[in-house]
Amino acid sequence: MTTQNLLVELFVEELPPKVLNKLGAAFSGVLAEQLQAQGLAAADAVVTAFASPRRLAAHVTGVLAQAADKAVQQKLMPVAVGLDASGNATPALLKKLQALGADVSNPTAAVAALKRAPDASAKGGAQALFYDSVVKGASLQVGLQRALEEALAKLPIPKVMQYQLETDCELPGWSSVNFVRPAHSLIVLHGSSVVPVKALGLTAGNSTQGHRFEAKVSPVVLQHADQYAQVLQHDGSVIASFAKRRAEIVRQLQAAAAKLGNGGDEKSHGTLRPIEDDALLDEVTALVERPNVLTCQFETEFLGVPQECLILTMKANQKYFPLLDAAGKLTQWFLVVSNITPADASAVIGGNERVVRPRLADAKFFYDQDLKKTLESRVEGLSKVVYHNKLGTQGERMLRVCAIAKAIGQQLGGDALAAHAELAARLAKTDLLTDMVGEFPELQGIMGGYYARHDGLSPEVAQAIEDHYKPRFAGDALPRNSVGLVVALADKLETLVGMFGIGNVPTGDKDPFALRRHALGVIRMLIDKDVATGLPELLSMSWAVFGDKLTGNVQALSDFIYERLSGSLREQGFSAQEVDAVMSLHPKRLSQVGVFLAAVRAFTALPEAPALAAANKRIGNILKKAGEVDAHVNTALLEEDAEQSLYAAMQKLLPESEAQFVAGDYTASLQTLAALRTPVDAFFDDVMVNAEQMDLRLNRQGLLKSLHVAMNRVADLSRLAS
Repeated sequence: MTTQNLLVELFVEELPPKVLNKLGAAFSGVLAEQLQAQGLAAADAVVTAFASPRRLAAHVTGVLAQAADKAVQQKLMPVAVGLDASGNATPALLKKLQALGADVSNPTAAVAALKRAPDASAKGGAQALFYDSVVKGASLQVGLQRALEEALAKLPIPKVMQYQLETDCELPGWSSVNFVRPAHSLIVLHGSSVVPVKALGLTAGNSTQGHRFEAKVSPVVLQHADQYAQVLQHDGSVIASFAKRRAEIVRQLQAAAAKLGNGGDEKSHGTLRPIEDDALLDEVTALVERPNVLTCQFETEFLGVPQECLILTMKANQKYFPLLDAAGKLTQWFLVVSNITPADASAVIGGNERVVRPRLADAKFFYDQDLKKTLESRVEGLSKVVYHNKLGTQGERMLRVCAIAKAIGQQLGGDALAAHAELAARLAKTDLLTDMVGEFPELQGIMGGYYARHDGLSPEVAQAIEDHYKPRFAGDALPRNSVGLVVALADKLETLVGMFGIGNVPTGDKDPFALRRHALGVIRMLIDKDVATGLPELLSMSWAVFGDKLTGNVQALSDFIYERLSGSLREQGFSAQEVDAVMSLHPKRLSQVGVFLAAVRAFTALPEAPALAAANKRIGNILKKAGEVDAHVNTALLEEDAEQSLYAAMQKLLPESEAQFVAGDYTASLQTLAALRTPVDAFFDDVMVNAEQMDLRLNRQGLLKSLHVAMNRVADLSRLAS
């Protein structure tokens, strides 16, 4: 069958910019999947998505005008239900066949056309009746209508609006349409032919609209599906591809920065670069159809304000790209991505410079006002801010974080670190009461660091205040100094313990207090910073500072954190068996988990590993049934040669393995134990552990207990048994 490429475009009013790329991918993806499911497009069809501020489109290669007919076999019913004792069709069978469109005028012939075969879903090998038929392939118009409706229904639309559309019939009137934005036209071209499908009250044609102001013709008419991107760009002045539009913006941003740095305004400004922000770039790409980057500037007096404030207000409120110098410092230059390309851009540039000025003036005002009060003077105000109705105010929370930070600091660095950590924890949340953070909550912590330096606090404390929210997300940097590490740990532990202690536990995909993120942050800090204090001790001291506010116990939170770590390790490529073996022991010091896993991986590569893992599992089962067992061996009661040999091997190898474990050479420790395979195998072959004589039984159990303890210091080796 011959094929043609297919184009579908839905032209609408401005789509939500933050989800435009996702909408475009979903629209084209579902449309292609539905065409493939109906046999109208091949599995290897090339699908190209287009998404601009006012359109969603998809181009699919190799689409048939008519899908091939398809042979289908349907199970009807068990033979015992469909045929009577004489082998004639029952009324139930005839009714079923009639519903399927089969000819039942001759029941005998209809039954003869059926097939009998064993019913896989029935017990005892009972047979069922099967009906073979040929389903005619869907036409493109019918199949595409289904695919288009499905693609629109499955769009990840954040919020639907309702609008009225004039009905296309003899009687005047209006109909209601629900969609993300009002739709104005629909293009569906199969090669050069229009496929007359309908959607959102529109009938497909071959014309659309180009750029609002700069299209060369209106409407833009397409003669062939393959001309879409080229014609729309040439006649409509629109770059339809989201990816190409984004790449063009990046190119223009870099070119404008390079030109300015090289003296594009007759004065060199050194190496300049636009700020890197993928989310901003995606959003701006979704706001323009034909990007034109322009260079603007603001007064240098604003550079006295912390650059994070200026950058944030320019990005968040105006969608501008600030320019940084070679040292990463903000300059007075910024880039604007305009949607128009006038011959004289001075009016556009001047307008943007006028718009940004009051924004920067506000930031400067907030900053100047905040500097009039010290962070210490704001501490009392925390007691007036509610944190949680069951956990008290921000002031109470601050005192708990201080207590946790002081305890951790004392353990990790003595009195000096404890004092610095307590001070940083006391002031860490005070910037929540400043005007700047009130206007830009994203700057909490960052502004606290600036105000702490202004107040004359030590660099360590100021940096800790700035860093105490870190890591904010996966891959974020960790606190830069020990004080920041202690306060960040204390802050996250207080949140985790408090929320778990009052029953606010994540369920399913709901995690309103970001406890999973907090847990992963604690894990990263404990591992990457090689914190010596164990997790159980940290949780215990954190739980204690809440007094009687909490219910339950700390075990649920401990399990939660270990589960998060286990999931993270599996994502890093460790096998489920390896992770389970190490994490089942709940290692106290998380920084040791990596070397434990490496040791386990090296152990599993040894030829002795499977047998030892199986033996370990057997020993565990024996000891579990025995109850409390004392790891003590009376050599006088070792009667059998096999148990004497095992004991002798243990006396030689266990001290060696223990010394290697204490020295931190966990791989060698496990490999040393591998030499026990032969005496362990012989022991289980020749020795009855649960002997009738109680003293022999207890002695043999004690021998196995000693071995079990030694073998499972790095990991529970029984978890490696297949």
